[in-house]
Amino acid sequence: MASFMYAARIPNINNARAKLFIMRIFGVNIPDNKRIEISLTYLYGVGPAVSKKALVAAKIEASKKAKDLTADEVLRVQNFLETTYPVEGELRQLIKRNIGRLKDLGTYRGNRHARRLPARGQRTRTNSRTVRGNVRKTAGSGKRKVDLK
Repeated sequence: MASFMYAARIPNINNARAKLFIMRIFGVNIPDNKRIEISLTYLYGVGPAVSKKALVAAKIEASKKAKDLTADEVLRVQNFLETTYPVEGELRQLIKRNIGRLKDLGTYRGNRHARRLPARGQRTRTNSRTVRGNVRKTAGSGKRKVDLK
């Protein structure tokens, strides 16, 4: 795997009086004040279902706060996620490769991705304005505002 995948606890420099630590998994800050079940969903590719599976496999209570985890528990969760699911950078590379393959093959979906248009059948006549740059092609009502003096 990649060398950036590690679990560490670094001190929070914003609040020096309180001895808070931020847990990092795969280079992502995990919030300490939330339940670990919710905190794990801050990782790209980990939703509620995968988070529950990881906690069951690591034998950790879902109601436990992230700050209460030991280093051993953090490593167990990280090892489960690393071996079972593609997360963070690995998942992003996988998705990018799949889209690149569609573009190389010249498929309809690949062409839609290349043109930065919706690829799943959504309408583009009235929606997807943000994708197209918010271009409005109609002139409005046709009435001009009269300057009052």
